[in-house]
Amino acid sequence: LGGRNDRELMTRPRCRFRINFYPRCRDFRPGDLPCRESNCVEISEEEIEALRLKNMKDLDQTEAAAKMGVSQSTFQRVLSSAYKKVTESLVKGKILKIIKT
Repeated sequence: LGGRNDRELMTRPRCRFRINFYPRCRDFRPGDLPCRESNCVEISEEEIEALRLKNMKDLDQTEAAAKMGVSQSTFQRVLSSAYKKVTESLVKGKILKIIKT
């Protein structure tokens, strides 16, 4: 099949999220903790937008998904991932770093 491996044929195209908020601060850290890979949790702009729409704008998941231009199930997956990352950062005292996607 044109030199493609099975992995390439099975991959879905990445969703194009609509993001209307870009935070000025790119990382949040407890105290003066140095940034090392072992003490850093990376969170995407899509995950930050999902948190903002759900928790600050008080949108339900269907409304928030529509704002981001994705399905409700995709929004739920992104939101769940964001909650886990924020929780890990807070509970384990790790840096939360926002990455561009």
